[in-house]
Amino acid sequence: MAKTAEKHALVFGSSGITGWAITNAILQGYPSQDAFDTVTALTNRPITNDTIQWPMSQKLHLVSGVNIFTPGGQEALENDLQKKVENLRKITHVYFCAYIMNLDPANECEINTQLVKKAVTAIDRLSPSLQFVVLPTGTKAYGIHLIDRFPFAKELPLRESLPRIPEPLSSQLFYYHQIDALSRLSEGRKWSWCEVRADTIVGFVPNNNICCAAQTLGIYLSLFAEIEGNGADYPFPGNEKCWNNLSHESNQDILAKICIYASLHPDVTHKQKYNAGDNFQPSSETQMADHPAPQPEHYLVKHVEKWKEMEKKHDLVGGHIVNDRTFIEPTHGVGMIYGLTNLLAFDRQLDMTQCHEMWGSSKEEIETKSS
Repeated sequence: MAKTAEKHALVFGSSGITGWAITNAILQGYPSQDAFDTVTALTNRPITNDTIQWPMSQKLHLVSGVNIFTPGGQEALENDLQKKVENLRKITHVYFCAYIMNLDPANECEINTQLVKKAVTAIDRLSPSLQFVVLPTGTKAYGIHLIDRFPFAKELPLRESLPRIPEPLSSQLFYYHQIDALSRLSEGRKWSWCEVRADTIVGFVPNNNICCAAQTLGIYLSLFAEIEGNGADYPFPGNEKCWNNLSHESNQDILAKICIYASLHPDVTHKQKYNAGDNFQPSSETQMADHPAPQPEHYLVKHVEKWKEMEKKHDLVGGHIVNDRTFIEPTHGVGMIYGLTNLLAFDRQLDMTQCHEMWGSSKEEIETKSS
């Protein structure tokens, strides 16, 4: 049987929760061992193979120190990529997972739209083989961050066909600007793109990450078990409404597989949007925790010395609590965990129909509790 055409993946933001999982899935052989010839994982900050924890593979090219906002501008970025990325002219699939947080909506829009424009423009110019770009986004596209102004509370489950949130709020959401930029960049080109929307993503990141709820909860639960004893009832760290509401969590492995599968079927996924979740049915925290309880931030700060003892006892990497990258300390303001467990006190489940129809017989589902 003749070998299929070569496929070479390029992952921007590969040390983040989604980029890491996409790279890992390809290295693990999804959707097949010969689906991709190589995967190039780009990171801005330096990182080692030991820290990144991907399986060893000749397919992997780990490239650190790529700054999309390099002071030399677009030309300097393209020169840097040409120097550092093997098989650059053969790149067929791009997964854009880079993100820069900014608390000012206007700045966040400008920064993250420029990230997409600069990166995709560079690959469009430098790789005549480019076929597809995947942009993972999130349920802010449905306005869940608006809390009491959530516009689609009566339109559940949330479908990809819903309109954008109303102005002026629409102009303040960087996802929309990124999608519009991708649409313009792809005009007249042979490559296409799609958007994949996840709500809460559960998974691993190799470095501290303010958006990694699993990291904060993992530390909290480990400390809780150490203090309260193994087998103690786990209290949900939030209020009763958030404990009961329905949503779709997305294991990073499921999300990665959706992104990869979609990218390999452009005849179906061309300029489409797809919700991502662990399974078709929504879940609530009542399935994971016994009852509401105080915030983990307060529990961690109260017992920080005990956690430091655990770091020494188990030879753990330090610096994961009470620092400016995880926002554990309550004085740092509202963090990811607080938002999930106290502010998002409403149902926001997703309609998974379109995603599962796209995925077809290759569809995978897992129980959220096992995630």
